[in-house]
Amino acid sequence: MSTKDFDRRGFLKSVSATGLSLAAATTAIAAKTAGKMSGGRVIGANDRINIGVIGCGGRGRYDADAFNGFAQKHNNACQIVAACDVYEKRKKMVADKYKVKGYLDYRELLNQSDVDAVVIATPDHWHAKMAMDAMDKGKDVYLEKPMVHTNEDARQLVATVKETKRILQVGSQTTSADIWWKAKKAIADGMIGQMIESQGSYHRNSTEGEWNWPIEAGAGPDGKGDDFVDWNMWLGSQFKLAPKRPWDADRFFRFRKYWDYSLGIASDLFYHVIAPLNICWDEPQFPTKVMATGGIYVFKTLPDGKPDREVPDTFHLLAEYAKGHSLVLSSSMANDTHIPGMIRGHEGTIIMVDHGQFERNVPFITVKPQVRGGKAIGGEAYEKKFGLKDIEIPVDQSDMMELHIGNFLGCMRTREKPHLDVETGAKAVVVINLAAQSYREGKTMYWDEKHWKASDKPVKA
Repeated sequence: MSTKDFDRRGFLKSVSATGLSLAAATTAIAAKTAGKMSGGRVIGANDRINIGVIGCGGRGRYDADAFNGFAQKHNNACQIVAACDVYEKRKKMVADKYKVKGYLDYRELLNQSDVDAVVIATPDHWHAKMAMDAMDKGKDVYLEKPMVHTNEDARQLVATVKETKRILQVGSQTTSADIWWKAKKAIADGMIGQMIESQGSYHRNSTEGEWNWPIEAGAGPDGKGDDFVDWNMWLGSQFKLAPKRPWDADRFFRFRKYWDYSLGIASDLFYHVIAPLNICWDEPQFPTKVMATGGIYVFKTLPDGKPDREVPDTFHLLAEYAKGHSLVLSSSMANDTHIPGMIRGHEGTIIMVDHGQFERNVPFITVKPQVRGGKAIGGEAYEKKFGLKDIEIPVDQSDMMELHIGNFLGCMRTREKPHLDVETGAKAVVVINLAAQSYREGKTMYWDEKHWKASDKPVKA
């Protein structure tokens, strides 16, 4: 049986039906495909890494510029060698800027033999398939958040990384910011005692913040020249990625408002909080129970009075974890006042960002000991070690995007696990997907880690 003929999706569904764990499933895949995987070139310490960019919209262009900027600062460590987008104008923009080959079909880019790695910055519903196809071709992957669109996608992606032994970095650059690694050490050092709750928010109040990006007149499947959009490929209906439908410029240019391609606030914003929290906790963790609520409170702007989106403009998430702590997140597209980000423990609290967003670089984090009656809740040992006053821990404010790219490229050379590897990424995205399901179905969702399965009933021990 060749890797080419191997149906990973079908196999994973079959093992799920038998109740195999993820570890057993991925081991079985590896056994079935041993010796058959495509391998990329071995990259030496001084070799320049060749990058292909798939998805040349705003984020894709930003990523391309960031990788190019890194190369200029770091001895030409990498270079852009190919670009792909289903929109001719966007494809040409990046291809012309870097004087490289441009493609409308990402599979042609993957066939370009000198591509060592790809940056995937497409709408979310394409992430898993493109990443798996790239790894099957021997490419490493820098995959924009929220990593994948569904929990099944997450399971397949974890299996594929294990199967192909490729490097995959999820593109949530927050996880390379020093603030989270300092928080991780503070927790490990016992500065907050038993962790009980993490909280945060991500608020906006702007046209761009609500995803109503400009619609470019003339663009579409009937567009000529630079206006052409391969709408059928964008939908991915032939791969069962999204339902087939007539051209809709709002869906194309403003995809984050629609469930078929995005989970709105949950996937666009909350990933920036949940992923780095998994970095700084004692270990990345799946939730056991997730609840969500919210609604479309403001953006009911269409002529018929209906909302201009499917996803909520205000969204709240509550998750519980087996180790005995909770996660509380809040966000709105219609108010930009933030809730302080913090990690609460029984003996102390880490204030990550006093004024709001988790992802913003700050000069220090603050640890506030829990004090009662002039004495530390943690007892004499705690008080002797940490005292009773607030402790400010300095944080390196180096550019986190540059750090994240450097980590990815470094791991391509050493084959070590990157900061935001696929398994940590999966633990973050499962919370997001369960929250969206909870909101849409009006149910509390439970996660069966052993069988990689969501349910509206508590999981039996």
